[in-house]
Amino acid sequence: MNIYEKLLAIQLEFKAPKDKYNAFGKYNYRSAEGILEAIKPLLEKYKATVRIVEELQEINGLPVIKSVAHLDDAEKEEGISAVAFAGVEKAGGMALPQAYGSASSYAKKYALGNLLLIDDTQDADATNNQDKGKGKGKGKGSKPKLVRGTDTWSKAVDYIKSGGSINDITAKYAMTQEAQDVLAGEAMS
Repeated sequence: MNIYEKLLAIQLEFKAPKDKYNAFGKYNYRSAEGILEAIKPLLEKYKATVRIVEELQEINGLPVIKSVAHLDDAEKEEGISAVAFAGVEKAGGMALPQAYGSASSYAKKYALGNLLLIDDTQDADATNNQDKGKGKGKGKGSKPKLVRGTDTWSKAVDYIKSGGSINDITAKYAMTQEAQDVLAGEAMS
């Protein structure tokens, strides 16, 4: 088999469970680590390896993580790769190392997804149809606004205090940067 035949076989056989749960957004998702663990038996079967190479780049003055997922043939000197990018965003009370780690995780996951044809269209971070265009002042596909002083706000604060990411909250709710800063501040107190 050449590398393209091996990639096709792996893509057809590969199953990556959504083994992680986001308690705030109430959805299951998969991580780069889960994908890498799930692919190991197929790599052994088809005598191939996966490696990920990351590079910090700057695009329009902003830091971006470039992640390249490589599938290499262990029997021949050939390989194929896929690329993904993730911006480094220091949201709310997130420390700089957390921001880089978050961007790295997303870039790895999506580079692997591009290489292995993993369909994430059912993930909550990819499909936000919570309000489906209904409701006062909400357009189709718009996010509900997270309002300070509500039960939802309190749950968001508790979620962050328990180690959750503000990015999970901003993926689900519309918030200004000022609101994110206030939310992060309350979570840190």
